[in-house]
Amino acid sequence: MRLSWNEVRARASAFAEEWKDATYEKGETQSFYNAFFHVFGKERRAVARYEAHVTKLDNRSGFIDLFWPGVLLVEQKSAGRDLNAAYEQAGEYCDALPERDQPRYILVSDFRSFQLYDLDERDTVAFTLADLPGHVEKFGFILGVQRRTFRDQDPANITAAELVGHLHDTLTAAGHQGPDLERFLVRIVFCLFADDTGVFQSRGLFQDFIETRTSEDGADLGPWLAQLFDVLNTSEDSRPATLDEDLARFPYINGDLFNERLQTFSFNGAMRSALLKTCNFDWSRISPAIFGALFQSVMDPAQRRKQGAHYTTEKNILKVIEPLFMDDLRAEFTRLQTRKDSRRLVELQRFQARLGQLTFFDPACGCGNFLIIAYRELRLLEIEVIRAKRATTGAEPGQVMDVDLLSSLNVDQFYGIELGEFPARIA
Repeated sequence: MRLSWNEVRARASAFAEEWKDATYEKGETQSFYNAFFHVFGKERRAVARYEAHVTKLDNRSGFIDLFWPGVLLVEQKSAGRDLNAAYEQAGEYCDALPERDQPRYILVSDFRSFQLYDLDERDTVAFTLADLPGHVEKFGFILGVQRRTFRDQDPANITAAELVGHLHDTLTAAGHQGPDLERFLVRIVFCLFADDTGVFQSRGLFQDFIETRTSEDGADLGPWLAQLFDVLNTSEDSRPATLDEDLARFPYINGDLFNERLQTFSFNGAMRSALLKTCNFDWSRISPAIFGALFQSVMDPAQRRKQGAHYTTEKNILKVIEPLFMDDLRAEFTRLQTRKDSRRLVELQRFQARLGQLTFFDPACGCGNFLIIAYRELRLLEIEVIRAKRATTGAEPGQVMDVDLLSSLNVDQFYGIELGEFPARIA
């Protein structure tokens, strides 16, 4: 189990006091960084080495003071030396490394001061040795806690919500309302995602169907959609042999999304144009968390205020789930990756099996934003575990694999309670 941040800060304070008089690069660097890694509960020799030889691009030799392949490069100087020059020197070493070994972080120090560069995020932090306790979280990667950047809501998500909101308004203006309207929009949104994300095998299948098989005045659009929903709810081997060829191209969608018969919606030209406008948007760019915004965009404003519906952005969801469980899981996986003994594969298998035994519950889940982002992050972690297992067994790096067949994680591990029928259907 990794150290708590409070314990790390306490260790950092003791470290700063112990090494406040260190000044000499050649004589004290290695002892200094052995102790520095100990602040985070990590044995330096388990991950990094001193005086790593590198041939620079000008064919001159150099030696990296401390090197953790793929993670960290340290250039250490005696007290008072120019750290900007040290960073330039570190950059020369970094440029000469194979791409797989190039680090995300560069640290330069003269014992008294530190400058940490995050090359992925193009972020730099500078502080003194005495201030180390206040900056230990910047070194979370030593603990196996990779620093994450939480970005604000993608403007594309907002655009998508506005498009569906406009479609809702045109349908409402035509007199459509109530549960059937809500269920109809959920189905439309699913088709939009399916069209651009590979659920429908031919990209643009739904859009092409609307454009080529329905009249411009929209008069026959409602009946065509009703028939399409029936087809999506029917397995391929149960469909009639006389089924329209364009409809037959759509796959069967399991579950109960298309199970109920809805009223047939009446469209006009303007309503058809509103639907095609949503089709023209690239839905592959949209986060799963957008369903919350879509839900809000189609709710009646007065009803929204009454229910107090709240859309939590993906940025804020990640801020909750990362420290709650994802940071610890990633730290454990990082620790397992560093194992070199014969039990590495066994421990990776046990870790993956544990991912498949975890249970998640949101007692007021709304549209399921927290649950689906949690599932996505865990699935991405599991894919890394599968790759690590395959590398351990000597599988070819370029060999194609079906991750679904190798996965232990299942959507049935995720539970939620929601009183509202419409958001529950979206979830």
